[in-house]
Parts: sequence; C-alpha cells; structure tokens
Amino acid sequence: MTIKVGDTLPAGTLTEFIETEQAGCSLGPNTFKVEDLVKGKKIVIFGLPGAFTPTCSAKHVPGYVEHGAALRAKGVDEVWCISVNDAFVMGAWGKDQKAAGKVRMMADGSAAYTLSLGLELDLIARGMGMRSNRYAMIVDNGVVKHLGVEGPGKFEVSSAEAILAAL
Repeated sequence: MTIKVGDTLPAGTLTEFIETEQAGCSLGPNTFKVEDLVKGKKIVIFGLPGAFTPTCSAKHVPGYVEHGAALRAKGVDEVWCISVNDAFVMGAWGKDQKAAGKVRMMADGSAAYTLSLGLELDLIARGMGMRSNRYAMIVDNGVVKHLGVEGPGKFEVSSAEAILAAL
C-alpha cells in the first residue's frame, strides 16, 4: 500500500555516510531511525531510482542543491534524498553533487524503507534490482503533507521547483 497525504511515515531506518565526526555520529556509515529524525521538523524527502544515473544526477539532486536556501526560507528544516544504494555510494554521490549541508544523502541499501512506503520500482528485468520510484514529499512532524509520485519516465512533480510551489 502506497503512503498518502495525511499518513504518518512508517518507522524504519536509513543510513548516512558521515565524513566529519560529530556528536553522536562516527565517521562512515551511521544508521538513523526515521521517526527520531522527523520529530518536530519539516522535511522535504525526495526519492529516486539510483545514484549516478542520468536524470537523478543531471536534474533531480542538482535542483535540490540549487534551491536549498529557498526551501529553508519557506520553513523546511532539512532536505533528504533517499535511494536504494548503500551509504558508501550515497556518500560519494553527495560529494560529487556538492550536496554537503544542503541535501542529506540517505541510503536505503536493501529497499526496506522504500518498500514500507510502497514506493518501490521493480527494475529487475533491466538489471537494476528493486529500486525507488521517483517522488517527492513534504513531511511535517512525521506526517505527509504533500506527495508527488512521477509516472514512468517523467520528471515533473518531484522536482525542487514543484516542491517550492507546493510549499
């Protein structure tokens, strides 16, 4: 069942590659409970099929990096990119995209969280395994306030510009 507006995000974990040691986080992959991270915050979460893939690297992540300040000006506390890749790949991709301080690159290596959202995309026949649909949502204190899920091959409702308009 796909998550919808008005639903609370399911409990689960995501992993983030931390490059600078900080309170409560060691260097390397750190696993976080989604329910703890969203508490009391407005977060934009966007999901996509894979790190270093064409549309994801040329349009999706760059749009959120570019519009990070505008999103924060509209009350967004954090922006997350979720992909079915491991934390090492997401960390390297974040570095490549210059996402540090703008977009948290959250790994869902086994697609467990993506499956709990009901936003999976079966690309097994194309040799890519189970992935994530392309989507974006606005989450306030754990509750989905807006959700845009793209149709096959589309990039319209999940862009940073579309989310800015929805805020």
